[in-house]
Amino acid sequence: MKVIHRSTIYDAPRQETSRRIAFMDGLLRLQSGTWLSGFTVGPEKNHPTSTLQLSRSGDGGRYWSLVPFEFESRFGGLPGSLSSGELVETEPGRLLVFTTWFDRSNPDRPLFNPDTEGILRSRLLLAESTDEGDSWSPWREIPTPGLTGCALTGPIVQWSDGTMALTFESFKEYDDPTPVRPAAWMLRSRDNGATFGELFCVAQDPQNEVYFWDQRLCPASESGDFVAMYWTHDRASKRDRRVHFLRGSCSDGERSKSLPVETTIPGQIAAPLILEDGRILSFVVDRDRPGTMRLWQSVDNGQTWPAAECLVVHEHDEQAALTQGLADIDFAAYWEDMGRWSFGHPAIRHSGSGAVMVSWYAGTPDCMSVHAAEISV
Repeated sequence: MKVIHRSTIYDAPRQETSRRIAFMDGLLRLQSGTWLSGFTVGPEKNHPTSTLQLSRSGDGGRYWSLVPFEFESRFGGLPGSLSSGELVETEPGRLLVFTTWFDRSNPDRPLFNPDTEGILRSRLLLAESTDEGDSWSPWREIPTPGLTGCALTGPIVQWSDGTMALTFESFKEYDDPTPVRPAAWMLRSRDNGATFGELFCVAQDPQNEVYFWDQRLCPASESGDFVAMYWTHDRASKRDRRVHFLRGSCSDGERSKSLPVETTIPGQIAAPLILEDGRILSFVVDRDRPGTMRLWQSVDNGQTWPAAECLVVHEHDEQAALTQGLADIDFAAYWEDMGRWSFGHPAIRHSGSGAVMVSWYAGTPDCMSVHAAEISV
């Protein structure tokens, strides 16, 4: 594997102070060949005024320009912030963008409540574009019946028969005093996003001791089949475990029949992609020092991931004032560290014959850009 070229999707130092923190990036290659990226921007991570920004490239991802559309952050008459912008093309030129809306009626409340371990009230929202992203419809809500504390966790999964799936995780709301029962989910649509009615539990530890966070799914060849990877946190041992992997299917039930299994990959968020030759790639953020964004590969359906064959795409000098290390993690303090990290959030997409495009955010604690690289594989 080798880097073909690098580019900057969002150049934070060139933006005004209120938009110099960019993160939660996603990628999409349109049928026309145009690239789009959606990501969160604001004056700091998880700020009450954070919103969604799009960037576009028409030359294969070498040069990017910002889409001037401004998304509405109020929903249901309430002020809110927008987190992430995951895109999908349902037919040529018709796009959907998905985001997580957080209630910011009380701007003094942080995203995470250290006392209850709940998060701000959230909604999953969807907007539509018929002009390749130049303009967008008003937001509409995607219901998550019976679930609270929901947030998007990765790219929209799209199978060849037109079925798509929205992936997200559930936690609990800010003031909820009951124990948390986190889970990773998907909602499927069979009508190009008009409705999302089939709820499927992808991963949940029956003992609620292992948290499968930030799931990233990619479709396999058969409709409903997928591979998934997880940032896996062990509450019982107070540490992150190595990246977990799951090969599953949502075509024959409402719950995954197996739990993710541990790989040899160190790190947190991991974004998988299946190549035409059957190899599985995984673009992974690892917050050990030095921090890295690495592209791993498996030739045996995810059973092994040789370290000697991975590619370091980005090496990072983390300058944020972090309080937690790799062991004996204080959970509430770990959430605060998440709001300080200055790199991460891997995304990966097919880029054409023998190549993939990856993106991530990186910078300093007060200025974070979104970067991309095309890689021959």
